[in-house]
Amino acid sequence: MRTRRYSELEAIPTFEERFAYLDLHGVVGDATFGHNRWMNQRFYRSREWRQVRSYVIDRDRGCDLGVPGYEIYHDLLVHHMNPLDVEDLGLEVAIDPEYLITTSKRTHNALHYGDANLLPQPVISRHPGDTKLW
Repeated sequence: MRTRRYSELEAIPTFEERFAYLDLHGVVGDATFGHNRWMNQRFYRSREWRQVRSYVIDRDRGCDLGVPGYEIYHDLLVHHMNPLDVEDLGLEVAIDPEYLITTSKRTHNALHYGDANLLPQPVISRHPGDTKLW
């Protein structure tokens, strides 16, 4: 699997293309933390994680995949672009903003489950005299 990076992601213009870049192709349930899940939970409560999480949300302006116009108003997550395992928790890779992106819960699930139907749909602009139904 290639290493995904924010510096590459930010050059991708559209939400759909960014999703394709980050898509895990339905790889879910791989052994990651297993019985060591407590380590994962400790990490996500750490001061270092909270600080980098705040930085990433600010950098991405609270937008889904960092794309303007896809603001997240609830269920905001900071996603590791490259899945972590237990050995990664003590390493810089776990808290390096280069490997993190802001996502909504729906987009996060779509990335992990490989289901683009879960993605948010763009708002359709309506105009006076517009008689076409969606």
